[in-house]
Amino acid sequence: MANPQDIAEAVRRACLEAALEAYEDAQIRGLCREGAWEVAIEAVRTLDVAAAIAAAEKKKD
Repeated sequence: MANPQDIAEAVRRACLEAALEAYEDAQIRGLCREGAWEVAIEAVRTLDVAAAIAAAEKKKD
């Protein structure tokens, strides 16, 4: 099992990547800043945390 710190950092990284990607995509699609922010927050809310943890654990092996 991966170190809890490594798991936390992997989840944080996944959240940031999801938010930034969603925000940029929303702006490209023409949403205003507020709309793009809402899309970014929803991307974090729906992030598959279990997959981020599994990736962190797999990386540790």
